[in-house]
Amino acid sequence: MYLISRLRALRRDASGQDLLEYALLVALIALVAYGAVELTGTNINSLFTTVAGKVGQAAAAGGGA
Repeated sequence: MYLISRLRALRRDASGQDLLEYALLVALIALVAYGAVELTGTNINSLFTTVAGKVGQAAAAGGGA
């Protein structure tokens, strides 16, 4: 009889389901954050490369003081 009441209580307990939902939500947020950082890093790298090229051209045109 104790086993049956224990199984019924376990069936009513939804805390494990809530924990799984939170874990999936955290994983989704982490993936989105990683993608945003990756994209931003690529764009910043491209920007710095462009700026460095223009500074190099300006230095070459100005005599390279």
